[in-house]
Amino acid sequence: MSPNSDWAASEAARRRTFAVISHPDAGKSTLTEALALHAQAITEAGAVHGKAGRRGVASDWMEMEKTRGISVTSAVLQFAHRGCVLNLLDTPGHADFSEDTYRVLAAVDCAVMLIDAAKGLEEQTRKLFDVCRHRGIPVITFVNKWDRPGREALELLDEIEREFRLKPTPLVWPVGDAGYLRGLIDVREPGRMLRYTRTPGGAHEAIEALVPAQRAALEDEADWSKAVEELDLLQVDGAVHDQEAFLTGRTTPVFFGAAISNIGVRLLLDAIVDLAPPPGPRELEAGGARAVDAPFSGLVFKVQANMDPAHRDRIAFMRVCSGIFERGMTVTRAASGKPFATKYAHSVFGQDRSMVDIAYPGDVVGLVNATALRVGDTLYADQAAVFPAMPTFAPEHFAVARPVDLSRSKQFRRGIAQLDEEGVVQVLVSDVRGDQAPVLAAVGPMQFDVVSARMAGEFSAAVKLEMLPYRLARSTDAAGAEALNRSRIVQGEALTRIRDKAQLALFPDRWQAGSFEREFPAARLDHLIAAHE
Repeated sequence: MSPNSDWAASEAARRRTFAVISHPDAGKSTLTEALALHAQAITEAGAVHGKAGRRGVASDWMEMEKTRGISVTSAVLQFAHRGCVLNLLDTPGHADFSEDTYRVLAAVDCAVMLIDAAKGLEEQTRKLFDVCRHRGIPVITFVNKWDRPGREALELLDEIEREFRLKPTPLVWPVGDAGYLRGLIDVREPGRMLRYTRTPGGAHEAIEALVPAQRAALEDEADWSKAVEELDLLQVDGAVHDQEAFLTGRTTPVFFGAAISNIGVRLLLDAIVDLAPPPGPRELEAGGARAVDAPFSGLVFKVQANMDPAHRDRIAFMRVCSGIFERGMTVTRAASGKPFATKYAHSVFGQDRSMVDIAYPGDVVGLVNATALRVGDTLYADQAAVFPAMPTFAPEHFAVARPVDLSRSKQFRRGIAQLDEEGVVQVLVSDVRGDQAPVLAAVGPMQFDVVSARMAGEFSAAVKLEMLPYRLARSTDAAGAEALNRSRIVQGEALTRIRDKAQLALFPDRWQAGSFEREFPAARLDHLIAAHE
């Protein structure tokens, strides 16, 4: 093993690369900001909804995110804590942006699943957990908003175990019901309670005080007794943390707190360092795995343009999977076999960035103006590697896009091409419509709002969208496309997806698709992966 291999392995052991996942409005971006605050990466936390006098969160940098108070694109935050380097990937919670979230989950080693104390497990949380299970990503659970009225703690644990077939093992337990929080018990140090005093607006860390068990029993007698009794019951039931069971996806460590008040966040941050796995061998498309001490390899999981309005550039986000990345090195793009120079490489913190000279497995590097790179690309040095392709999901909403101002046609085409490369939408074309009227295909309708906002704001090419009546997409071939376009009884249309030249057959519903199969039984018609699967 070379000195560089030893160096890569030792630095990889210090990395924790994780995503925060949740249903919309569970407090994901707020938790992201609170974690960065407790790691002293920022000095003051913002509020997601941008109320008067408050900043927006660092991870929500798009204008649409600031005005709507939701995350519509993933973001990367890197900071240090207790001798480790944490790469936190904030993800969109809304189901309409599932593809972006799924791509991010291909780049992490662990996930923090955020649950609203009042709502419990919600639809998008279930979907994202299924992706984590499929990818073998261990999950830490944080029950948020315990400072507001909500459900019983034991009831929430039962729901997790029943629906996810996952044993919850609390490492933090609340003293007091949801909305009446008296403090938290660190299960690993059970002889005391942590009591919190909120800071104004939640802009700074909550003041934390240690209250001995004897004093807690006197001052909060009923709540303390109930908490201790519940913890005893959980231990009898076997709800005790086991690191191997966590890493193999059989258990989930559970924490309670309130991100907006910075309560319980430090305990979660410490647990990410202590429990989350460092980068390990990564599965290859042809079988086998790439070890972290192998020569450099990286996976492009996201492409984003115009993060900095002053420069109007394009960044490809690459997760370093093995070896050492050095700025300026020439690597190979696996898809083309061509060399790629990495002259402009940045470390990214939300919208802010700085030049990075070296990065290790687990780190995320922003490659600036990397126009040749696409989502899912593998980059490597010395020893060839190709990582598995990222899935493309079946769109369910379709709209024809046209420029409002025909004199801006060049900007229109450039903007649509950029959004397609980023994966904001899938872009479909046909000979009949031409490239001045592409069909935009989306998993959810909010993606069209992003297109409209970005085309007008970033590319100076406002668009008008004409919704199409289709709700179902199937994969076909040239013969199937020709058959669909000449059918006289089926309402549908065949188009070509720009990204991969795939032929897609669009139908209003499954009954129309069935009619097509009966009319042309020899035609190929295959299901696509649905975002809800």
